[in-house]
Amino acid sequence: MDLPEIRAVARPRTRDDLPTCGAESAWLAGGTWLFSEPQPGLHALIDLAGMGWPALEPSAAGLRIGATCPIASLEALAAATDWPAAPLFVGCCRALLGSFKIAAVATVGGNVCLSLPAAPMLALTVALDGVARVWRPDGTEREVPMAGFTTGPQRTVLAPGELLRSIDLPDAALRRRGAMRQASLTAHGRSAALLVATEETGRFALTVTASTVRPVHAAWPAAPSREALDAFITDVPASLWHDDVHGAPAWRRHMTRRLAAELHQELLG
Repeated sequence: MDLPEIRAVARPRTRDDLPTCGAESAWLAGGTWLFSEPQPGLHALIDLAGMGWPALEPSAAGLRIGATCPIASLEALAAATDWPAAPLFVGCCRALLGSFKIAAVATVGGNVCLSLPAAPMLALTVALDGVARVWRPDGTEREVPMAGFTTGPQRTVLAPGELLRSIDLPDAALRRRGAMRQASLTAHGRSAALLVATEETGRFALTVTASTVRPVHAAWPAAPSREALDAFITDVPASLWHDDVHGAPAWRRHMTRRLAAELHQELLG
């Protein structure tokens, strides 16, 4: 998609080079969504490719994912690590609605900041206790737990001019067993429900995305019963269930309950 209203493209190399990102400009990472449809009122792009951020930085503390990390690179990492949660990388990356060409260009940060309900990188980073590192326009930075990063469809806690720099996944979360389930109205359609569960010595956590307008996350210090898990989903407010052409709220709620029961059975038996 051509963006005929773009008048300027900035290509910063360092943080000091970053221009102010205002209402008529946008951060450019992979650009797979930005160039997929008209962007009226957008007159400038700030290309982050030249910032040189490392895509993936494993360490004893866990994993730091650069905001410009291609989704395909995150999936490939799963084969090179022994983290029990690594299969979730593969499942969530493949839940992206798009071809392998899209996955090679689309970025983790772009998927998170776009914050569509079906964004699989939200499901992954919330489920693994991710913490976002956000650069502020005044040169400082702040940390935001991923569980609270998204407030609704295409809405986040980012203030004007703020930039997602990276997401940290702690080692403790990567050491948990994990499983996921996905449901769509069609075989290759957008996720209408995408759930991720993790377990470690009885501690159980569930993250619900796609069926809700923002991620819904809960953790139990001891293994919950099926009834407790079902009650948690039943208590999700009606206003949080997503409603669009990819699924009605009642159907999404039903599928969420069904998939949560499958995850409970798989991880807790």
